[in-house]
Amino acid sequence: MYLALYTPISLIIPGISGGELFVIVLVFLMLFGSDKVPEMAKGLARIINQMKNASNEIKSEITKGVEETGVIKEIKEVVNVEDMKKRIGLDDLKKTVDDVNPIQDVQNEIEKVKEDIESMTGPIKRLK
Repeated sequence: MYLALYTPISLIIPGISGGELFVIVLVFLMLFGSDKVPEMAKGLARIINQMKNASNEIKSEITKGVEETGVIKEIKEVVNVEDMKKRIGLDDLKKTVDDVNPIQDVQNEIEKVKEDIESMTGPIKRLK
């Protein structure tokens, strides 16, 4: 609904400009009158809600049927995800990405420099 309010009419109904739409609305108002338009809009909204509910019910029935039959489980058994990861090298890629961590590299360098300074001067004690 949010998208429909701010979507240009040319995307919703291609080939109709703002002026043409204004004429259509004007003719619509003249034919049906201003008192019938809200009733028609309510009826249209009711029909749209019923269609949305019906599509959601159909979708949930399909999902429920798929879960009951175990099709997803069978597909997962046939398609071994771990094997596919190994074949495409996803595990190796993840290890490589984990190895190249610039923040960790900088922290390691800072620790090395601290250790070098401490080995040359001894532990630094701060005075309070």
